[in-house]
Amino acid sequence: MSCLRVILAIIFPPLAVLDRGCGSVLIVALLTLCGWVPGVIAALVILNNKSN
Repeated sequence: MSCLRVILAIIFPPLAVLDRGCGSVLIVALLTLCGWVPGVIAALVILNNKSN
């Protein structure tokens, strides 16, 4: 996880997970609409996942 991705996840979470697939972007976007903190947490969890 690069520093740029972490900063992007804090500023605009859906943009940070663009390369992880449409499902991840939609989930993070919906969580960001519900509240900024859930979106940031979801983006950081997805970025920290080593499987992809």
